Amino acid sequence: MSKQLDAIFFDIDDTLFSTTVFADKARRNAVDAMIRAGLRADRRDAMRELEDVIAEFSSNYGGHFDKVLDRLGPDSHQGNNRAVIVAAGVVGYHGTKESDLKVYDDVYSTLQWLSSKELTRGIISAGFTIKQAEKLVRLDVLEFVTPSAVFFTDQVGFSKPNPKLYRRVLETLDLNPERCLYVGDNPTHDIDPTNIDGWTTARIRRSGRYAHVDGKTEADYEIRDFLELRRILETDFNV
Repeated sequence: MSKQLDAIFFDIDDTLFSTTVFADKARRNAVDAMIRAGLRADRRDAMRELEDVIAEFSSNYGGHFDKVLDRLGPDSHQGNNRAVIVAAGVVGYHGTKESDLKVYDDVYSTLQWLSSKELTRGIISAGFTIKQAEKLVRLDVLEFVTPSAVFFTDQVGFSKPNPKLYRRVLETLDLNPERCLYVGDNPTHDIDPTNIDGWTTARIRRSGRYAHVDGKTEADYEIRDFLELRRILETDFNV
């Protein structure tokens, strides 16, 4: 007998696309752009300082490139307007968004397939609202997502792994957790809190920081890509 499913929700980062690979490339492109704009520093040194700034101030901090110049010292930009070097880094980073911020091919085809089904198709993503919203727009999958089922933790007021986040989603959409599936990569932030309340869970182990990390609970399904997810939806849920 097939399981009943009313809704399927997705994480964004390292689930719909490789955040880890993208961020590394974008940061390298930013440093290269800064060097072309006049930064006097070894590329490896500049990258090391950028990674340290991100680790210390978080990826959501707004002054990464300014801090890199501070750490490299005044000689690194002497004779140049530092604002131009910082702007070059910003442009280099955002230029990578234009060229490389894309969902995996199997994600696109599966979401496209799902869009013709009688299911709520939602997003539950952690992070600053505008940053996560920008990712969703740039990934070009909005047409496949139920507009009322998009939730960013910064807007909701609860962040992962707080189970109240997922409960608020259910309350808002009047859904039963036993008839919902959540797909994510992070075992402690995506899988454990939804397992607590009886969701069906699918953990994707394709790439990213959490591919080899275990949580307190196990997902109902482990998948390598969204083609596996589609087969599960077809066979176990009769989607």
